Amino acid sequence: MISVAGVRGIVGESLTPPVLANFAAAFAAELPPGPVVVGRDARISGPMVHRAVAAGLMATGRDVIDLGLATTPTTQIAVEQLHAAGGIILTASHNPAPWNALKFLSARGEFLDAEAGGAVRTRYESGAMAWVTFDRLGREREERGALQWHLDRVLAYDVLDVPAIRSRRLKVAVDGCASVGGLAVPALLRALGAEVFELDCEPNGGFTRELEPLPEHLGALGRVTRERGADFGVALDPDADRAAFVDHEGRPLGEEYTVALGTACVLAKHRGPVVTNLSTSRILDAVCRAAGVALHRTPVGEAHVVAGLRAHHAVAGGEGNGGMIVPAIHFGRDGLVATALVAQRMSVERRSLRELADALPTLAMIKTKLARPEEAWAKSAARLKSAFDGMSADESDGLRFSRDDEWVHVRPSGTEPVVRVIAESPEEPRTRELVERAGRALHVGP
Repeated sequence: MISVAGVRGIVGESLTPPVLANFAAAFAAELPPGPVVVGRDARISGPMVHRAVAAGLMATGRDVIDLGLATTPTTQIAVEQLHAAGGIILTASHNPAPWNALKFLSARGEFLDAEAGGAVRTRYESGAMAWVTFDRLGREREERGALQWHLDRVLAYDVLDVPAIRSRRLKVAVDGCASVGGLAVPALLRALGAEVFELDCEPNGGFTRELEPLPEHLGALGRVTRERGADFGVALDPDADRAAFVDHEGRPLGEEYTVALGTACVLAKHRGPVVTNLSTSRILDAVCRAAGVALHRTPVGEAHVVAGLRAHHAVAGGEGNGGMIVPAIHFGRDGLVATALVAQRMSVERRSLRELADALPTLAMIKTKLARPEEAWAKSAARLKSAFDGMSADESDGLRFSRDDEWVHVRPSGTEPVVRVIAESPEEPRTRELVERAGRALHVGP
């Protein structure tokens, strides 16, 4: 799977050492001079993948700065901090344990846009790697200070009243997904004066739940939150760029609330434009409307949202999968930022997480994955347009149909061999009907 989200594959099948080394070399050839930062999540395949990637980089003459275990946002910040030529994050995010991936970062610590990513792919497919002789090989060194740089940036954000949060003495349960978020988020919360109850926070890659922090995957976190009397619980995905929350009773809010709650916190101090993707809940529309600011939507994918954030000089944004972005900290989805903003609102407003969530509109969203039809997308798209005749259509990323307060977004995934269907309306039966209509259109012969 090669897309704006990176290069993903199953280790030992499509993702082999030669593929890893050659993609790393192709990436290096497209960068300006300088070292390349490499961080990884805690997947069991991580050490092998790192060695292959480092070999590919050093064999083209690039020095490698190894962060070891590091979240995606930590790696992004490290690229900036070290003034590196670029970075590679080794994580397949929400894909299952057999998968791993290379996600490429520019010198700004941001994911490559479509043009830059396309150049890397073209060079890889050409096979024209610029290997160097023994006397010009790159070297590798370790850097273990990146998490502290990350924590320092979050804690210095002017929206956060750190003394007020510390005085609140929050109790928080953390589901680290047996990966790097289990190191980073407890460290942040303890710096904010919280008592932390850890669940799967040892970064050993021994995943005990499905990796996306969806409500149906957070039963264990809910139990720990309830039993320990925590104020709330937070769950991460393996690279900790996404966060989802449960209330004090262990009930999941749903990952769509992450950006809505975080954005409301930012807008309380800094009014300005907000950017999100086409698949994010209209709850965020309500937050922006209440603050009197514009909301702009982009195609799905962090690179697209970041480009929108820059273009509109936005103060906040992200994606409805739990990915909060605050440009004043860095241009990347960040589970630590999301957690800090929730702690801020609870502490300053003296309200529970459930009270904060209940103050937002209640909408019914359904997200599902369907098998990708074995036909050109244009044929599927034509049937979808006919099925949703009478609704406005946006073709910038798959097809998004909308009318009044309901919408459905149908798009081929860039990270899995599926078609994603996401729909929302005020009532669940209507939302389900939208999803079913899309499914029938996708899988009826021409």
